[in-house]
Amino acid sequence: MYELWPGATESIDPTAFDGALSDDIRALIDHETRLVLGRNKAGTLELKIDARGLWGRVKINPSDQDAMNLYARVERGDVDQCSFGFDIIKEDTDWREDGSVHWTIEKVKLYEVSVVTFPAYEDTSVAARKKDFEQVKARQAQAWRESMKARLKKWH
Repeated sequence: MYELWPGATESIDPTAFDGALSDDIRALIDHETRLVLGRNKAGTLELKIDARGLWGRVKINPSDQDAMNLYARVERGDVDQCSFGFDIIKEDTDWREDGSVHWTIEKVKLYEVSVVTFPAYEDTSVAARKKDFEQVKARQAQAWRESMKARLKKWH
């Protein structure tokens, strides 16, 4: 339940994302289109629906300083929530006897998901997975060692 303004609320139906996850969707930092963390079309963003709602995983690019800075903020707990950008395809409006109104979003066109400082929906979360990060760093170190060996062989 999200209060748009006093007397006006909205919620998202659990099926609102059905059929929307196969579109070309980006993961962003604070809805900034220039700060792309991942993209489902590229295989760097995974999205699915689970019992809590929309779930996602981004493969962080260790060569992207913006992504690594955000990762550090998430790991420390300074940033820990998410948001998403979408168009409403279908909604139900409930005009209540007390003069308030409630919209239930039933179907959306999803464009992006974002790790954000201030989400509209407070019941969101994001977590840094240090083990995964350490595995990426180990693979990078191994790739660097192999490239150095290849360069040395080329010189001899």
